[in-house]
Amino acid sequence: MAAAGGTPATMRAVQYSGYGAGAGALKHVKIPVPSVKKHEVLIKVEAASINPVDWIIQKGMLRPFLPKFPFIPASDVAGEIVQVGSGVHELKVGDKVLCRLNFWKGGGLAEYVAAPESLTAVRPAGVSAADAAGLPIAGLTALRALLSIGTKFDGTGTGANVLVTAASGGVGTYAVQLAKLGGHHVTATCGARNMDLVRSLGADVVIDYKTPEGAALSTSSPTGEKYDYIINTAVTVDWSAMKPALRSHGRAVDITPNPRNYVAAALTMFARKKIAMMALVSLGKAELRFLMELVGEGRLATVVDSRHPLEKAAEAWEKSMGGHATGKIIVEM
Repeated sequence: MAAAGGTPATMRAVQYSGYGAGAGALKHVKIPVPSVKKHEVLIKVEAASINPVDWIIQKGMLRPFLPKFPFIPASDVAGEIVQVGSGVHELKVGDKVLCRLNFWKGGGLAEYVAAPESLTAVRPAGVSAADAAGLPIAGLTALRALLSIGTKFDGTGTGANVLVTAASGGVGTYAVQLAKLGGHHVTATCGARNMDLVRSLGADVVIDYKTPEGAALSTSSPTGEKYDYIINTAVTVDWSAMKPALRSHGRAVDITPNPRNYVAAALTMFARKKIAMMALVSLGKAELRFLMELVGEGRLATVVDSRHPLEKAAEAWEKSMGGHATGKIIVEM
């Protein structure tokens, strides 16, 4: 088992010990640095990102089975490997990496985390820890949504008329960029204060979601046609609003479905126009590498809403729960 010298016996971490209570339940503790198993690496964490799933778990999404308390939240981390298990072959001490931890196990809001080699990838030179830490859940979710509608990134795709809702959020900012890289014509909805940002990410047309046009998900195709696909990242948008905006065989992919849209998905399963639910992230290391390569090449950017030191993790948590972050919320160690 290889290790870097100077790894301490204890570390700072943030954890909670029960369901609910939000940011106020986060406690700063000093606990032993985790030991690594055969196929794990020990990462000295430089940055972690907060995702809605983190505080949704705290609210009890997986109760009564998970999480196991006390629980250290956050699953998207970037840092440097300081120790590797005896069965690790692709990674080595000193590698700068990005890791997508299992979100129900967490561990990211700490100075060190033990991570499976299978979920850890070397990040390209020049990609900062903060930019990398924003990628796993949000970036992979956006990528999966685009792949599910047949998007090609090798230049062989024909392109389609695509709408991305809540385009200034964590998933939305990546979805707009990936849709443009896939050759699509992109319309995006967001708040008025973020319209210039979303245009800068490549959206062809940006609509304020608070206007009548935004509420109606108005089409903006150069030919006046309706959308071929809608990538919905807004929990407040119902199928009843999406359906009229779609072409006759159009499809909506819902990343943050509400109960009404779950019902709609079942009812439209065999319809010409349909809505499909998409669970969080089922892509892996190869897709994570693909996204990091795009970031390293300057073709994909992480939009950072705010940066918070570990001692102010509760501020980051509360900001995420507020639901109006522009891009990703980062906690730095």
